[in-house]
Amino acid sequence: MGWLEREQSTVIDFLREENRALKAQLRGRRIQLTDDQRRRLAVLGHQIGRRALRHIATLVTPDTLLRWHRKLVAQKWTSRTRRPGRPGVHREIRGLILRMASENPGWGYARMQGALRNLGHRVARTTIAKILKNAGLPHTPDRPTSWRTFLRAHWPALRAADFFTTEVWTARGLVTYYTLFVIEVESRRVQIVGSTPHPDEAFVLQAMRQLTDDVDGVLHPCSVLICDRDRKWSDPVLAFLRSASVRVVQTPVRAPNCNAHAERFVRSIKFECLHRMIPLGERHLRRAIGEYVVHYHHERNHQGLDNELIVRVASPRGAGTVRRAQRLGGLLNFDHRAA
Repeated sequence: MGWLEREQSTVIDFLREENRALKAQLRGRRIQLTDDQRRRLAVLGHQIGRRALRHIATLVTPDTLLRWHRKLVAQKWTSRTRRPGRPGVHREIRGLILRMASENPGWGYARMQGALRNLGHRVARTTIAKILKNAGLPHTPDRPTSWRTFLRAHWPALRAADFFTTEVWTARGLVTYYTLFVIEVESRRVQIVGSTPHPDEAFVLQAMRQLTDDVDGVLHPCSVLICDRDRKWSDPVLAFLRSASVRVVQTPVRAPNCNAHAERFVRSIKFECLHRMIPLGERHLRRAIGEYVVHYHHERNHQGLDNELIVRVASPRGAGTVRRAQRLGGLLNFDHRAA
């Protein structure tokens, strides 16, 4: 028995010295223990007692171990009490009420109550009022209209125009070509007006005559055209558009987000097409832009349209072999079902 006690005492002294060495390596930093580690240390520390822990414990103080043990005892005897009263509104219904209020500023409590009843939810008017009040949404007359709702109400009349540049190799060397396009904000349809190395006033005026044509033009009377303050939009060009009953809204200086839809198309055509090829001449550039616009309209999904195509074509589901089609030598790819 004496030999066993001496061996255990030696083991304890070794483990204690090892803990001191490991703790010294921390250099004053706090030790991060998990809940399971705290639980095991608390149970063993309570069995040893406070007096013995003063000579053994090196990671934490004896008071800390005993405090952990008291928490374990308290958790054992703590029971959850059921809250009295009527049950609360489900999170899904609460989110639905807030979405209805933000998307429909003119709806009152009774109108939202009826809309919820149509969906199978019975909610009192006072509950709807309380949910909106807690969310900081005022009553119907003072509820603001969101910018998203306001802009979408005017989308059918909005058009955006802009230029993008492309460096083209020609017989004269590297030449910068300017391409003018117009995008319909609602449908995301894009019309390429033309490309030229000299975007002077005559070129822009001819482009505006083409865009305001009664048959093929995309600018109709009462349309709103968004453009930047580039010098290409000169006073004669703006006067011509006003004479065609087209309202022109010029964005602030260095504010590309004010013409976000046009800027997004520029990023798409450059990143997906023009930056991945070397245009060799004007014909090559026109062909590449034309191929991309067809791909953009018929074969590319758009997140702004709920990940749908601009031009939807009914295709048989589950019938035919899935095949890959290519444009520009495989630069643009899409899959379709063969008939």
